[in-house]
Amino acid sequence: MIDGRQADWRTTAGRIRDAAASSGAPVTYGLIAVCGVIFLISPLSGFGGAAYGSEDALLAAQARYFERWGVIPADLWEGSTHALITPFTALFVHGSWLHLLGNLLFLYVFGAMAEERMGRVRFALFYVGCGYVALVCYAAAHADSGQTLVGASGAISAVLGAFLYLFPRTRVTSLFPFLFFLPLRFPAWIVLVFWFGLQWAAAQGAGSGPGVAYLAHVAGFAAGFLYAWVGYRGGARVKVPATEGDSQP
Repeated sequence: MIDGRQADWRTTAGRIRDAAASSGAPVTYGLIAVCGVIFLISPLSGFGGAAYGSEDALLAAQARYFERWGVIPADLWEGSTHALITPFTALFVHGSWLHLLGNLLFLYVFGAMAEERMGRVRFALFYVGCGYVALVCYAAAHADSGQTLVGASGAISAVLGAFLYLFPRTRVTSLFPFLFFLPLRFPAWIVLVFWFGLQWAAAQGAGSGPGVAYLAHVAGFAAGFLYAWVGYRGGARVKVPATEGDSQP
């Protein structure tokens, strides 16, 4: 039996999902487009590689690209204007096709509803602000590292953290390795708590060398969850167009 509060919550979640689909979630899809275009015109995409003349020249161009736009923890604390900007520019730089597509898939799945709940301007500021904080937290933990950090993972982790607070019972389609990668639908809280646990465990054994910046994921997720908890724990009213029924299965 579903009580009135459960029914109201389900109807609200359905309305937000329908509103996000009808409005097109311009900030979410705009971020996806910007990241995609930036990667395509970068020396990392594989397109235009012949313009560099040789493989060594291409690798050198890629290294310069990372150094210019990525976060280098050891440089960040020197306080130069360029270094302080890099936690922002790094949010739009990705190291490979797999890195790019993995991040954008998560943003596509979880970003639209979070954007509709927060509003476009607020969501954009939330995304950039929490992403910046996530990268700075990683840099603080590895202050002597010269390894470049790039990617939107910290900002997207913040979106996941906010989604967990705002829509814990919304069902999302997920692929779990131990379930033979079958596409199954679970409540968001199960998927996201499981994901956060994996990131936390991985962060404990991660160093400051090349690899995945799990600590940035943890910091971004925590920042996003806390932001949503502080901003919406009073039951802020959801302003979405009225719809009939609930689209949630």
